Amino acid sequence: MKKIFIYIITFFLLINSTYIVKASNMNINTESLNANEYDVKIKQDLLCLMMAYPEYIKNIKSDESNYVYLIMKSGKKILYDDKKVKTPEEKLENADLQDTMEQVYPLTNISKLMDKNYDPGRYRSYDLLKEVYGSSRQQIEKNLKSVNLNYTHVFFNNNNKAAEALESTMQNLIPLLKENEAVRRCLFPCMGTFNYRLVAGTNRLSPHSFGIAIDLASDKRDYWKWSSSKQGEERLNSYSKEIVQAFEKNNFVWGGKWGHFDILHFEYRPEIILKAKYFTNFNGDKLNWYKGVNVEETSIKEYIDKINKVF
Repeated sequence: MKKIFIYIITFFLLINSTYIVKASNMNINTESLNANEYDVKIKQDLLCLMMAYPEYIKNIKSDESNYVYLIMKSGKKILYDDKKVKTPEEKLENADLQDTMEQVYPLTNISKLMDKNYDPGRYRSYDLLKEVYGSSRQQIEKNLKSVNLNYTHVFFNNNNKAAEALESTMQNLIPLLKENEAVRRCLFPCMGTFNYRLVAGTNRLSPHSFGIAIDLASDKRDYWKWSSSKQGEERLNSYSKEIVQAFEKNNFVWGGKWGHFDILHFEYRPEIILKAKYFTNFNGDKLNWYKGVNVEETSIKEYIDKINKVF
Protein backbone atom coordinates (compact mmCIF):
# COMPACT_ATOMS: atom_id res chain seq x y z
CA MET A 1 0.00 0.00 0.00
CA LYS A 2 2.85 2.31 0.88
CA LYS A 3 4.50 1.63 -2.51
CA ILE A 4 1.26 2.39 -4.34
CA PHE A 5 0.96 5.66 -2.46
CA ILE A 6 4.55 6.59 -3.38
CA TYR A 7 3.88 5.76 -7.06
CA ILE A 8 0.77 7.94 -7.06
CA ILE A 9 2.64 10.87 -5.50
CA THR A 10 5.52 10.44 -7.96
CA PHE A 11 3.09 10.32 -10.90
CA PHE A 12 1.40 13.59 -9.89
CA LEU A 13 4.76 15.27 -9.32
CA LEU A 14 5.90 14.28 -12.81
CA ILE A 15 2.67 15.52 -14.38
CA ASN A 16 2.87 18.78 -12.47
CA SER A 17 6.54 19.26 -13.40
CA THR A 18 5.75 18.71 -17.06
CA TYR A 19 2.93 21.26 -16.86
CA ILE A 20 5.20 23.80 -15.19
CA VAL A 21 7.88 23.35 -17.86
CA LYS A 22 5.29 23.73 -20.64
CA ALA A 23 3.79 26.80 -18.97
CA SER A 24 7.26 28.27 -18.55
CA ASN A 25 8.03 27.67 -22.23
CA MET A 26 4.74 29.30 -23.19
CA ASN A 27 5.68 32.37 -21.17
CA ILE A 28 9.09 32.53 -22.81
CA ASN A 29 7.52 32.31 -26.25
CA THR A 30 5.04 35.06 -25.38
CA GLU A 31 7.80 37.27 -24.06
CA SER A 32 9.85 36.57 -27.18
CA LEU A 33 6.90 37.51 -29.39
CA ASN A 34 6.35 40.72 -27.44
CA ALA A 35 10.04 41.52 -27.73
CA ASN A 36 9.88 41.00 -31.50
CA GLU A 37 6.86 43.29 -31.78
CA TYR A 38 8.59 45.89 -29.64
CA ASP A 39 11.72 45.74 -31.81
CA VAL A 40 9.66 46.23 -34.97
CA LYS A 41 7.79 49.17 -33.48
CA ILE A 42 11.03 50.80 -32.33
CA LYS A 43 12.45 50.53 -35.84
CA GLN A 44 9.31 51.95 -37.42
CA ASP A 45 9.20 54.83 -34.94
CA LEU A 46 12.87 55.64 -35.45
CA LEU A 47 12.47 55.59 -39.22
CA CYS A 48 9.51 57.99 -39.03
CA LEU A 49 11.49 60.30 -36.76
CA MET A 50 14.50 60.29 -39.07
CA MET A 51 12.30 60.95 -42.10
CA ALA A 52 10.50 63.74 -40.24
CA TYR A 53 13.64 65.54 -39.00
CA PRO A 54 16.35 64.77 -41.59
CA GLU A 55 18.47 67.84 -40.88
CA TYR A 56 18.50 67.30 -37.13
CA ILE A 57 18.73 63.55 -36.43
CA LYS A 58 22.13 62.30 -37.51
CA ASN A 59 22.38 58.82 -36.04
CA ILE A 60 21.05 56.23 -33.60
CA LYS A 61 22.95 54.55 -30.78
CA SER A 62 22.20 52.01 -28.08
CA ASP A 63 24.08 51.53 -24.82
CA GLU A 64 25.08 48.45 -22.85
CA SER A 65 21.67 48.46 -21.13
CA ASN A 66 19.88 48.44 -24.51
CA TYR A 67 18.57 51.98 -24.17
CA VAL A 68 18.24 53.57 -27.60
CA TYR A 69 19.09 57.21 -28.33
CA LEU A 70 18.72 59.64 -31.20
CA ILE A 71 21.96 61.48 -31.89
CA MET A 72 21.13 65.04 -32.86
CA LYS A 73 23.05 67.46 -35.05
CA SER A 74 24.13 69.32 -31.91
CA GLY A 75 25.57 66.11 -30.45
CA LYS A 76 22.79 65.83 -27.87
CA LYS A 77 21.41 62.35 -27.19
CA ILE A 78 17.63 61.97 -26.83
CA LEU A 79 16.33 58.79 -25.20
CA TYR A 80 13.76 56.84 -27.20
CA ASP A 81 12.18 54.85 -24.36
CA ASP A 82 12.81 55.24 -20.62
CA LYS A 83 10.83 51.97 -20.14
CA LYS A 84 8.71 53.47 -17.38
CA VAL A 85 5.00 52.77 -17.11
CA LYS A 86 3.23 56.14 -17.08
CA THR A 87 -0.27 57.47 -16.68
CA PRO A 88 -1.60 59.77 -19.42
CA GLU A 89 -0.93 62.74 -17.14
CA GLU A 90 2.68 61.64 -16.62
CA LYS A 91 3.13 61.28 -20.37
CA LEU A 92 1.90 64.83 -20.85
CA GLU A 93 4.42 66.07 -18.28
CA ASN A 94 7.42 63.97 -19.25
CA ALA A 95 6.96 62.07 -22.51
CA ASP A 96 9.83 60.20 -24.08
CA LEU A 97 9.87 59.57 -27.83
CA GLN A 98 8.15 56.21 -27.48
CA ASP A 99 5.29 57.85 -25.58
CA THR A 100 4.84 60.43 -28.34
CA MET A 101 4.72 57.77 -31.08
CA GLU A 102 2.71 55.08 -29.31
CA GLN A 103 -0.80 56.03 -30.42
CA VAL A 104 -1.40 55.89 -34.17
CA TYR A 105 -3.11 58.95 -35.61
CA PRO A 106 -6.17 58.16 -37.80
CA LEU A 107 -5.94 59.64 -41.29
CA THR A 108 -9.54 58.67 -42.09
CA ASN A 109 -12.52 60.95 -41.47
CA ILE A 110 -14.15 60.49 -38.07
CA SER A 111 -17.70 61.18 -36.95
CA LYS A 112 -17.34 60.41 -33.25
CA LEU A 113 -14.99 61.72 -30.59
CA MET A 114 -11.96 59.57 -29.85
CA ASP A 115 -11.77 57.60 -26.60
CA LYS A 116 -10.96 59.77 -23.59
CA ASN A 117 -7.19 59.14 -23.43
CA TYR A 118 -6.60 58.49 -27.11
CA ASP A 119 -4.64 61.61 -28.01
CA PRO A 120 -2.18 60.88 -30.86
CA GLY A 121 0.16 63.86 -31.16
CA ARG A 122 -0.81 65.45 -27.85
CA TYR A 123 2.21 63.95 -26.06
CA ARG A 124 5.37 65.86 -26.91
CA SER A 125 9.10 65.31 -26.45
CA TYR A 126 10.32 68.72 -25.37
CA ASP A 127 13.94 67.68 -25.84
CA LEU A 128 13.19 67.07 -29.52
CA LEU A 129 11.17 70.26 -29.97
CA LYS A 130 13.92 72.35 -28.40
CA GLU A 131 16.60 70.76 -30.58
CA VAL A 132 14.64 71.41 -33.77
CA TYR A 133 12.78 74.67 -33.20
CA GLY A 134 14.77 76.48 -30.52
CA SER A 135 15.57 76.02 -26.84
CA SER A 136 14.66 79.54 -25.70
CA ARG A 137 12.22 82.26 -26.61
CA GLN A 138 15.03 84.26 -28.19
CA GLN A 139 16.16 81.35 -30.37
CA ILE A 140 12.61 80.52 -31.43
CA GLU A 141 11.84 84.12 -32.35
CA LYS A 142 14.91 84.19 -34.60
CA ASN A 143 13.51 81.17 -36.44
CA LEU A 144 10.07 82.67 -37.12
CA LYS A 145 8.86 83.49 -40.62
CA SER A 146 5.85 85.55 -41.70
CA VAL A 147 3.20 83.45 -43.46
CA ASN A 148 0.37 84.94 -45.53
CA LEU A 149 -3.14 83.85 -44.47
CA ASN A 150 -4.86 85.84 -47.24
CA TYR A 151 -6.23 88.63 -45.03
CA THR A 152 -3.37 88.78 -42.53
CA HIS A 153 0.10 87.46 -41.74
CA VAL A 154 1.14 85.20 -38.88
CA PHE A 155 4.49 84.01 -37.58
CA PHE A 156 5.50 80.36 -37.85
CA ASN A 157 8.76 78.51 -37.26
CA ASN A 158 10.86 78.29 -40.41
CA ASN A 159 12.89 75.30 -39.19
CA ASN A 160 12.20 71.79 -40.49
CA LYS A 161 9.94 73.25 -43.21
CA ALA A 162 7.16 74.04 -40.72
CA ALA A 163 6.41 77.50 -42.18
CA GLU A 164 6.60 76.03 -45.67
CA ALA A 165 4.02 73.41 -44.67
CA LEU A 166 1.64 76.10 -43.39
CA GLU A 167 2.09 78.12 -46.59
CA SER A 168 1.32 75.04 -48.68
CA THR A 169 -1.80 74.33 -46.62
CA MET A 170 -3.10 77.86 -47.09
CA GLN A 171 -2.41 77.75 -50.83
CA ASN A 172 -4.68 74.70 -50.97
CA LEU A 173 -7.43 76.32 -48.90
CA ILE A 174 -7.57 79.94 -50.03
CA PRO A 175 -9.04 79.11 -53.48
CA LEU A 176 -11.95 77.36 -51.68
CA LEU A 177 -12.97 80.43 -49.67
CA LYS A 178 -15.28 81.96 -52.27
CA GLU A 179 -17.31 78.83 -52.92
CA ASN A 180 -17.17 76.95 -49.61
CA GLU A 181 -18.80 78.65 -46.66
CA ALA A 182 -17.77 75.88 -44.23
CA VAL A 183 -14.11 76.42 -45.07
CA ARG A 184 -14.45 80.18 -44.67
CA ARG A 185 -16.33 79.87 -41.37
CA CYS A 186 -13.85 77.42 -39.83
CA LEU A 187 -10.71 79.09 -41.15
CA PHE A 188 -11.18 82.75 -40.23
CA PRO A 189 -10.60 84.66 -38.10
CA CYS A 190 -7.45 82.81 -37.07
CA MET A 191 -6.96 82.83 -33.30
CA GLY A 192 -3.17 82.70 -33.43
CA THR A 193 0.09 80.88 -34.05
CA PHE A 194 3.29 81.79 -32.20
CA ASN A 195 2.71 82.70 -28.57
CA TYR A 196 5.43 81.92 -26.04
CA ARG A 197 3.36 80.68 -23.11
CA LEU A 198 2.63 77.75 -20.83
CA VAL A 199 -0.33 75.44 -21.30
CA ALA A 200 -2.95 76.84 -18.91
CA GLY A 201 -2.68 75.30 -15.44
CA THR A 202 0.64 73.54 -16.14
CA ASN A 203 4.37 74.14 -16.28
CA ARG A 204 4.57 72.82 -19.86
CA LEU A 205 5.30 75.03 -22.83
CA SER A 206 2.49 75.15 -25.35
CA PRO A 207 3.36 74.01 -28.90
CA HIS A 208 2.46 77.58 -29.83
CA SER A 209 5.63 78.55 -27.95
CA PHE A 210 7.67 76.81 -30.64
CA GLY A 211 5.74 78.38 -33.51
CA ILE A 212 4.48 75.03 -34.83
CA ALA A 213 0.76 75.27 -34.03
CA ILE A 214 -2.15 77.30 -35.35
CA ASP A 215 -5.59 77.85 -33.85
CA LEU A 216 -8.24 78.67 -36.43
CA ALA A 217 -11.65 80.30 -35.92
CA SER A 218 -12.97 79.61 -32.44
CA ASP A 219 -16.29 78.09 -31.43
CA LYS A 220 -17.47 77.52 -27.86
CA ARG A 221 -17.75 73.78 -28.64
CA ASP A 222 -14.12 73.44 -29.75
CA TYR A 223 -12.37 72.51 -26.52
CA TRP A 224 -12.93 69.61 -24.14
CA LYS A 225 -12.82 71.94 -21.13
CA TRP A 226 -15.36 74.33 -22.65
CA SER A 227 -18.08 71.96 -23.80
CA SER A 228 -19.77 68.62 -23.29
CA SER A 229 -18.92 65.56 -25.35
CA LYS A 230 -22.24 65.92 -27.15
CA GLN A 231 -21.48 69.52 -28.11
CA GLY A 232 -17.94 68.58 -29.12
CA GLU A 233 -19.22 65.81 -31.37
CA GLU A 234 -21.71 68.19 -33.00
CA ARG A 235 -18.87 70.59 -33.74
CA LEU A 236 -16.69 67.74 -35.00
CA ASN A 237 -19.31 66.69 -37.54
CA SER A 238 -19.93 70.24 -38.74
CA TYR A 239 -16.22 70.96 -39.21
CA SER A 240 -14.82 71.38 -42.71
CA LYS A 241 -13.25 68.12 -43.89
CA GLU A 242 -11.40 70.07 -46.58
CA ILE A 243 -9.50 71.97 -43.89
CA VAL A 244 -8.57 68.81 -42.00
CA GLN A 245 -7.40 67.04 -45.15
CA ALA A 246 -5.34 70.02 -46.31
CA PHE A 247 -3.54 70.26 -42.99
CA GLU A 248 -2.94 66.52 -42.69
CA LYS A 249 -1.58 66.44 -46.24
CA ASN A 250 1.07 68.89 -45.04
CA ASN A 251 2.01 66.96 -41.88
CA PHE A 252 -0.23 68.65 -39.32
CA VAL A 253 -2.22 66.70 -36.73
CA TRP A 254 -5.70 67.90 -35.85
CA GLY A 255 -6.79 68.33 -32.24
CA GLY A 256 -10.25 67.17 -33.30
CA LYS A 257 -8.82 63.65 -33.38
CA TRP A 258 -7.90 63.71 -29.70
CA GLY A 259 -10.06 62.35 -26.90
CA HIS A 260 -9.24 65.62 -25.14
CA PHE A 261 -10.54 67.39 -28.22
CA ASP A 262 -9.17 70.75 -29.36
CA ILE A 263 -11.01 71.23 -32.63
CA LEU A 264 -9.61 74.61 -33.67
CA HIS A 265 -6.00 73.38 -33.16
CA PHE A 266 -3.58 72.11 -35.82
CA GLU A 267 0.02 71.19 -34.99
CA TYR A 268 2.97 70.46 -37.26
CA ARG A 269 4.06 66.93 -36.32
CA PRO A 270 5.50 65.19 -39.40
CA GLU A 271 6.60 62.07 -37.49
CA ILE A 272 3.02 61.39 -36.36
CA ILE A 273 1.61 61.73 -39.88
CA LEU A 274 4.39 59.58 -41.37
CA LYS A 275 3.67 56.77 -38.92
CA ALA A 276 -0.04 57.01 -39.73
CA LYS A 277 0.73 56.91 -43.44
CA TYR A 278 3.09 53.95 -43.44
CA PHE A 279 2.51 51.93 -40.28
CA THR A 280 -1.15 52.19 -39.28
CA ASN A 281 -1.52 48.45 -39.84
CA PHE A 282 1.14 46.87 -37.67
CA ASN A 283 3.67 44.84 -39.64
CA GLY A 284 5.16 42.17 -37.38
CA ASP A 285 7.67 41.05 -40.01
CA LYS A 286 11.01 41.59 -38.31
CA LEU A 287 12.98 41.38 -41.57
CA ASN A 288 10.68 43.51 -43.73
CA TRP A 289 9.64 45.90 -40.95
CA TYR A 290 9.85 48.96 -43.24
CA LYS A 291 7.35 47.61 -45.80
CA GLY A 292 5.47 50.44 -47.50
CA VAL A 293 8.15 53.13 -47.50
CA ASN A 294 10.06 54.04 -50.64
CA VAL A 295 13.32 52.14 -50.19
CA GLU A 296 14.50 53.39 -53.60
CA GLU A 297 15.02 56.81 -52.04
CA THR A 298 18.67 57.07 -51.03
CA SER A 299 18.12 58.87 -47.73
CA ILE A 300 15.47 56.39 -46.58
CA LYS A 301 17.70 53.45 -47.44
CA GLU A 302 20.47 55.05 -45.38
CA TYR A 303 18.11 55.48 -42.41
CA ILE A 304 17.06 51.83 -42.63
CA ASP A 305 20.69 50.71 -42.74
CA LYS A 306 21.53 52.80 -39.67
CA ILE A 307 18.57 51.38 -37.76
CA ASN A 308 19.38 47.79 -38.72
CA LYS A 309 22.95 48.21 -37.47
CA VAL A 310 21.64 48.97 -33.99
CA PHE A 311 19.21 46.01 -33.83
